Amino acid sequence: MINVKVSLRPLVSKVNLPTVLKTTILPGDSIERLFIATQVGEIFYIGNGVIRTFLDIRPRIIKLGDSELGVSGSGYDERGLLGLAFHPEFYYNGLFYLHYSVAETQGPGALPEPFMPNPCDPRTLNLRWINRETQYDHIDTVEEWILQSNGQPQKRRTLLNLRRPFLNHNGVNSLNFSPETGKLVLTTGDGGSGYDPFNLSQDDMEIAGKIIEIDVVKNTFTYNPPVVTRFNELPAPIQETLAVIAKGVRNIPGISFQRFNNQYIKYAGNVGQDLAESIFSFVDYKPIPVTQLVQASLMNSEPDQEGFINFGWRGWEGAFPASIIRGCSANPTLDEKTMAYYNEAVKTSVRRLQPLTSYFHKDPRPDKFGGTALTGVQAYMGNGIPDLMGSVVFTDLARAEESQSSVRGVLAYTRVRTDCKLNDFSVIKTDYNFGSQSAYFVNLGTNLDQTRLYLGVYGSMKVTDFNQGTVFEIIP
Repeated sequence: MINVKVSLRPLVSKVNLPTVLKTTILPGDSIERLFIATQVGEIFYIGNGVIRTFLDIRPRIIKLGDSELGVSGSGYDERGLLGLAFHPEFYYNGLFYLHYSVAETQGPGALPEPFMPNPCDPRTLNLRWINRETQYDHIDTVEEWILQSNGQPQKRRTLLNLRRPFLNHNGVNSLNFSPETGKLVLTTGDGGSGYDPFNLSQDDMEIAGKIIEIDVVKNTFTYNPPVVTRFNELPAPIQETLAVIAKGVRNIPGISFQRFNNQYIKYAGNVGQDLAESIFSFVDYKPIPVTQLVQASLMNSEPDQEGFINFGWRGWEGAFPASIIRGCSANPTLDEKTMAYYNEAVKTSVRRLQPLTSYFHKDPRPDKFGGTALTGVQAYMGNGIPDLMGSVVFTDLARAEESQSSVRGVLAYTRVRTDCKLNDFSVIKTDYNFGSQSAYFVNLGTNLDQTRLYLGVYGSMKVTDFNQGTVFEIIP
């Protein structure tokens, strides 16, 4: 693949954890504005070179950096304001949507200690999430808001209230409207911890670990849905607004749509466990209405999964069976090894989607990099950087095993191969000098026609370290 070099042009600095970057045109305006949503609950936009506050919901956000899950006091957190999406008709109707972790919903977590599967102990491979009303970490909500004629945003209704087992894997950039269907697409992580302890991502009834379509036009009079974890716990009018596009998701930094002739290629990244980060692409899919999933569950039957997307987790980590292999025989002379999630790997081996590309946490090749976590995936259709035209660009939080004292994130790209086989990727070189400060690449955004790319960078991994964020435009 061609070596590409770009420049980073700073647009805004000293912002808190920039988690979502989107553009839209405000009602009565004529220029596309860049909106920046921060993990702590602020939404800014850039107008005439000045950063302005659009909405501040910090009081509604759970206290960040304060969790019972093993990393308490570390300042690291994956909760907060995670999703922002503007309705396709936002200019006319003022509707936009938020996904965030709700203040004062902190629970003890679903397990008393960090989880690690043991292939030699089947009990660790078949855990169940019990006492869900009390054993959870927090509650996430998806809400509809409206920009009123006086310029003030106001909440209209709640679409979903989701109880989450752990603090991590809640998705990020988790709300996007499909240009294909006009529906709101919600991406949920598998619930967190590591290795998906309860295998929520493969369970058709679990809301965790899925890509979900929400028809925001249907049943607009349901204002306060119950707090749930499973589809069959939702009232029928809400079930009727939902369909599931994909399952087998570990954690996902949103979904990107790329117009190609009269179709859209969908790109979605799946954050890896210990081995690899993966990007998936698909064109055709057949979502399953939640009402059908619930009906199949009641009948104890299998729903028709033709055209349904499965990323394979927890049996597969991208293109590879989920690892953890150990010798379990009591007889040391026998060279027998057991793979933790062998059954899941076999069960999903045929049905799963192969990734477009995978990159490793350790990669000895000189022109590659060892990744940490995939944080953004965006199609690029601009001609300003000709070598990237038509490709999918992605970001990784930080190079693994960075030799320097200061950490650097990574920008890279790949393309869909005409034979649909696994493709390679290439690192994009950047010329920006971050000096001695660390630079974690926390997200990637694009404008409406995908001709511009925006990069969110943070100087720390602690949500308690404020004002260390910068938003860049990626330019030739």
